[in-house]
Amino acid sequence: MADAPATPDTAAHTEDGIRRTVRDMVLQLAPEPDPAADGRARLADDLGFHSLALVELAFALEDDFDLPLIDEPAARSITTIDEVAEHVIRVLRERGDLAD
Repeated sequence: MADAPATPDTAAHTEDGIRRTVRDMVLQLAPEPDPAADGRARLADDLGFHSLALVELAFALEDDFDLPLIDEPAARSITTIDEVAEHVIRVLRERGDLAD
């Protein structure tokens, strides 16, 4: 089992900080991590995420960023690291927790 991802710090409340933190979390939890992976890396095809690993990632993101539960249609539409980061940024922006 992978170590728990690091908790985001105050820098994570900027878009760049969130993108870095999300990428780090995804790679820490990836069944087949690729240190060279960029934002276009596909969770299932490139990093080996299966359903249980995706659930673990969702819970880690919810805990670390205090996100609400993600609904199934939204979860199914997220397939890359960039899309994970965009989801987190969108939620934080909507509730006013994103630094300018």
